Amino acid sequence: MSNGRLLIVSGPSGSGKDTILKKVFERVPEVKFSISSITRPMRPGEVEGKKYNFVSREYFEEMIKNDLLLEYNNYVGNYYGTPRGPVDEVIKNGGEIIIEVDVNGARNIKNKVADAVSVFIMPPSFEVLKARLTGRGTDNEEVIKQRLDAALAEIACAEQYDYIVVNDNLEEAVEDFITIIKTDRLSVKRQKYLINEVLKKC
Repeated sequence: MSNGRLLIVSGPSGSGKDTILKKVFERVPEVKFSISSITRPMRPGEVEGKKYNFVSREYFEEMIKNDLLLEYNNYVGNYYGTPRGPVDEVIKNGGEIIIEVDVNGARNIKNKVADAVSVFIMPPSFEVLKARLTGRGTDNEEVIKQRLDAALAEIACAEQYDYIVVNDNLEEAVEDFITIIKTDRLSVKRQKYLINEVLKKC
């Protein structure tokens, strides 16, 4: 059986990573999505087990204590994190699973899963990024500046990733992402089992 693979995906607000991933999962449905655990209350329209599993603070802290998370963060008093078990299960069975995290989460996961493939979703230019962040027209200048500064800080970490997908044309960006998945499937690490299978017959 082929070795499975974890793919880490990051990108700043305005990069379009959620839209890209939605289309990737439609085109390559065998690839799994890592569902995060979270301690904040469920919001209207959210569905348990779709993007998040909503758990108690006590349960989450037990996961921290027992090293059951690949990464976690505390944001505005609520925990967010990636359970290790479902990821390990997919990889053990030779599949692929995508985790969408920020650059800090990506760094923490890489420290635990050294052969994870990391992909950074990048806007094509500063001007396009700014236009996307201001496009809703609902934020004041200070909020827009904060969002832009945060996005630029994330982009400064892009060189730490294995691949960069530029989201200028959505369809091309989706194809580029799928190409990364397919290319990784052809790597020696993923197909070492084939070598071993042939050598057994010698």
